[in-house]
Amino acid sequence: MNAIPTLRPSLRVATLVSLALALSACGDATNDKAAAPARPVDPTLVQIAPEQAANYKTQAVELADVALIQEHPGRIEANERLLTRIGATVTGRVTQVLAELGDGVRPGQVLAQVSSPELTTAQLSYLRAQSNQALAQRAVERARQLIQADVIGSAELQRRESELSIAQAEVRAALDQLRLLGLPTEAIERLRSSGSIHSEAGVVARLGGVVIDRKVSQGQVVQPGDELFTVADLSRVWVVGALPEQAARSVKRGQTVEIEVPAIDRKLNGRVVFVSDTIQPETRTVAIRTELDNSKRELKPQMLANLRIAAAPKSMPVVPGTAVVREDDRDHVFVQVEPNVFRLVPVELAPLVNQKRPVLKGLKVGDVIVSEGGFHLNNERAQRLLTGAPDANAGAKK
Repeated sequence: MNAIPTLRPSLRVATLVSLALALSACGDATNDKAAAPARPVDPTLVQIAPEQAANYKTQAVELADVALIQEHPGRIEANERLLTRIGATVTGRVTQVLAELGDGVRPGQVLAQVSSPELTTAQLSYLRAQSNQALAQRAVERARQLIQADVIGSAELQRRESELSIAQAEVRAALDQLRLLGLPTEAIERLRSSGSIHSEAGVVARLGGVVIDRKVSQGQVVQPGDELFTVADLSRVWVVGALPEQAARSVKRGQTVEIEVPAIDRKLNGRVVFVSDTIQPETRTVAIRTELDNSKRELKPQMLANLRIAAAPKSMPVVPGTAVVREDDRDHVFVQVEPNVFRLVPVELAPLVNQKRPVLKGLKVGDVIVSEGGFHLNNERAQRLLTGAPDANAGAKK
């Protein structure tokens, strides 16, 4: 059986030394790599060369009295005070429709005709009352003649005069009923003079304007409670909106509101005529109305509108509108962190007011920002990120 050869002591020592040297070399290389890690690039920083500084204007964030503008959706509606809903005055069947949606009408114009047995009965009652009045009048005249001949006493004359008064009252009541049922004045005159009965009542416009709604067709049976036509005077219209309950406290009656109507591409000035004292519980909003002149008839009911309402002025930080940079669908501003080095900072800003953007969050008074040239500075920052140029931190320390 062969014995396993063993290394000589001197050879073992040499081998161990070689292994130690190799491990030492590997450890030194590892330490070198750990000692010099790659510095991450800050994508929000950008440094400009001193000779480029003149291309960018800077200024400090300052305070200013600002009336914040609230924007709320709204719509055009007819002025309810200049609007009338018209129905039939009798129960009957519609024989004619004389007005269509969008037609202009004048006060007293007949919009539809309704044939009604009720109207015929009322005219017969009027004729009967007239006849009774004539009989009572002749009875009084006869009694006066008889009392002069000393045939009857004064009590009989008084009785007949009382019957005449009742007959006259019945005539007046029957006449009022005819007018209430919508019988035209000329038809009443014909009825009084010749006994000619008019079988149709007119649905009459009480107010001049435009027919904005029609709910009747020929042959339809209608009743006095039915709404058949809506007529509106559109010379003045309302713009109706709903404000969140938090914003409603800044709106007062009589306040001027700027109104933008996209359909006519115009901005108009209206006046707040109503602010509700209650809140809609489903939407947590407060209803408001503004009034606009519409003498040119440009505004139509149900057009969409935007209400721009100025709140009470208050002091707050502002930045120029030219300082704002849009990035990732958000507003940003370049803030100076040291000479010629700027950081892109996200901010929350209110809408533009007198060329200034009020600051809601992200900046404080005294911060130095790039007021002009921010767009080009952002392009410079983006280009350095794409090309892998040295980061701004390294450049700022050289």
